[in-house]
Amino acid sequence: MTAVDARIAAACAGDRRALESVVSELFPRIRNLVRYLVRGDGDADDIAQEAMVAIVRGLPSYRGEGQIASWADRVAVRETFACLRRVRKARAQLDAGADLSAVPHPDGPPDDYAERRRAVKLLDDLPDDQRHVVVLHHVLGLSVPEIADEVGAPFETVRSRLRLGMAKLRALHGGGAASAGGER
Repeated sequence: MTAVDARIAAACAGDRRALESVVSELFPRIRNLVRYLVRGDGDADDIAQEAMVAIVRGLPSYRGEGQIASWADRVAVRETFACLRRVRKARAQLDAGADLSAVPHPDGPPDDYAERRRAVKLLDDLPDDQRHVVVLHHVLGLSVPEIADEVGAPFETVRSRLRLGMAKLRALHGGGAASAGGER
């Protein structure tokens, strides 16, 4: 049993310090992932908290077959998409929209922070369907079939969204003439 497995087992058994350790390790990663997937810090903070609750509740189901961070990423992505569906449904019922802004997590080095902020601003200019597949592919490293399964879209649709999203990011970044390759 590794130290991580022991800590998770202790957290599942009710050890508050072990649980706090797991949560404090995972939260910045989950918060950044959620922020990449959604527009606006307010929504990202709320969804990241809901994702952490889902992760804590689901810890007993973690089988230790992969890294805890990868497992937590998947839980966070599912929770984020569920929250987005709920928000979309509520907003559709109210016929209201929100103006949201972007600020990445400041816990990295200054250059990293500035680069993340630029990346988030570029992601904010993508339509949600393209944004989601770009983040799942390039941040989490999911394959196109895995993304298709995760978002419930056909394989070719995901490939198209990924291609279009990357092309738009290149154009927004000033590299519009760059070649459009790089799908995994």
